[in-house]
Amino acid sequence: MAERRLRRLGLFNREPRKGVRDVFDLESHGSIAEGSGILKERVPSDIIIEAATQQPWRSISWAPKEPITGSCISVAVRINTYLGDSRYISCVAAACMVLYGYDASVYNSVQGSKNWVVYFNDPDDNMIGAVNTAYTVGAIFGGFFLGGPTADFLGRKFGMAIGCVMVIASTFMQTFAPRGNIACFLAGRCIIGVGQGIALTAGPIYIGELAPAEIRGKIMTFWQMFYSVGSFICFWVNYGCTEHKENLGEWDWKMVVIFQLLVPCLILKARKALQKVREPDEVEEELLKIREAIEYEKEAISGSYSALWKDKSLRKRMALALVINAGQQITGQGTLNTYSTKIYQKVFPSAGQIALINALNATFGIIFTLNAVWIIDRFGRKFLLIVGGIGMGICMIIVAAVETETPSIGAPGSDVKSTPVGISIVFLLFLFIFFYKPSWGATVWIWTSEIFSMNVRAQAVGMASQTQNVANAIFQQFFPTFLNNCGFYAFYMFAGINFLLAVFVYFFIPETKQVPLEEIDALFGGANHVTHGEDLVMGEKQLQVTQSNTGNEKAEAVTIENAPARQH
Repeated sequence: MAERRLRRLGLFNREPRKGVRDVFDLESHGSIAEGSGILKERVPSDIIIEAATQQPWRSISWAPKEPITGSCISVAVRINTYLGDSRYISCVAAACMVLYGYDASVYNSVQGSKNWVVYFNDPDDNMIGAVNTAYTVGAIFGGFFLGGPTADFLGRKFGMAIGCVMVIASTFMQTFAPRGNIACFLAGRCIIGVGQGIALTAGPIYIGELAPAEIRGKIMTFWQMFYSVGSFICFWVNYGCTEHKENLGEWDWKMVVIFQLLVPCLILKARKALQKVREPDEVEEELLKIREAIEYEKEAISGSYSALWKDKSLRKRMALALVINAGQQITGQGTLNTYSTKIYQKVFPSAGQIALINALNATFGIIFTLNAVWIIDRFGRKFLLIVGGIGMGICMIIVAAVETETPSIGAPGSDVKSTPVGISIVFLLFLFIFFYKPSWGATVWIWTSEIFSMNVRAQAVGMASQTQNVANAIFQQFFPTFLNNCGFYAFYMFAGINFLLAVFVYFFIPETKQVPLEEIDALFGGANHVTHGEDLVMGEKQLQVTQSNTGNEKAEAVTIENAPARQH
């Protein structure tokens, strides 16, 4: 049916050309003009096409020779001109998460350097917490107030580029901060946070909008996996610097910080995304669905921040997204990623051992995240969140019990544990990561990017994802003091939180597996945008037909009335 409709509009041509899987014959039926993005000018029934050519993704505007029945509307459509598989993914967009993974792990790494402690005059626990909080406060500001508008008005890719530039600038601030001036280091962390807030709003939206519904979960899994890649790079760089700290001196921590330049520079230089594409039969149907969904949203929904709270369905989605994004950080993973060095110092005496454990943790994190690729669209989002919450809770209980109920060795008052106890704790924390990565690590990002209407998606994802940083800021400011006072008893608190999160998901979170983005509103009590959009389009067509018939009847009436006069 879709093919017949497109053939009738002169948009669809099955005759293949060399190197082209499918042909949308636009040039024969109208005029084509290139543009750097979706054009602001709209001709009647114009269609904006994002075409994958031998160059990066570009936009072209098509103006038909003959008018097409329907309203004036611009529709973003993805058309493949590459021979390839029936799936695609943009790893360049996902690479923004490498920035996040590296930046979030940098501070954890440098805390273990005695040279860093001496360079900044032995900061106390409150200052250590403040430096970490500066990063999250910057990310909150960038995500809440800058991420959504940047992604909407300047584009998703431009938003990611801005984040990269800010990371580059702030890296130099941290690396070359004057001796003893921790305020400069703190300011650099804050600016990196702002850049991350902008980039991490645009990235998941960009990938989620490119992905077909049936594999959207697999593609978005790579978003979380690249976080693990960032941590992997950071912790292994830190391990290498720790092993050669005598030769590097104060550059043992500066080298870890300055390596932050690597990923943003690569992203800014990238000219092609690594893509796998969908079957051509699916493209024309998506054109119609997106067209109908946008038509409804233009007529019925406001695209401002206020729309998130005016519509009951959107309010419900926003509340759920805020809870699970905050929940992601209070599972204990945010604390482990930031303060694992301090946690392991209570068990292991050697800085080299701790650096190696962190590096291995990041390595296994990549492997564990890949599990989500195979299971996210098979078992669904809800199942993974529940199982992950229960598994993490059990791990936290056992970790706390093992550390608190076993004797320490060495001098009186020492917290150092025997080797078997230390290995057991490391194994259990690795098992915690096994449950976290494919569930609350990857799935929260996937679910958040799926549930909002396209006209409020940028604002909503920006606000929801930054609740991760709100929760993180609260916990990380006070956790160093909490850990010093309570030790591993703090892990019982994380266990209780994880069990509560699993119960919350069971009762309140709906399944979004393989549901098209344009139809997902119906899951939350909202309107099906495709169905309502189709009704609007059909209503306009019927109105035009009625007006046309009315005009003909009036013309006939005039002719009849004037007939006697003409006879005279």
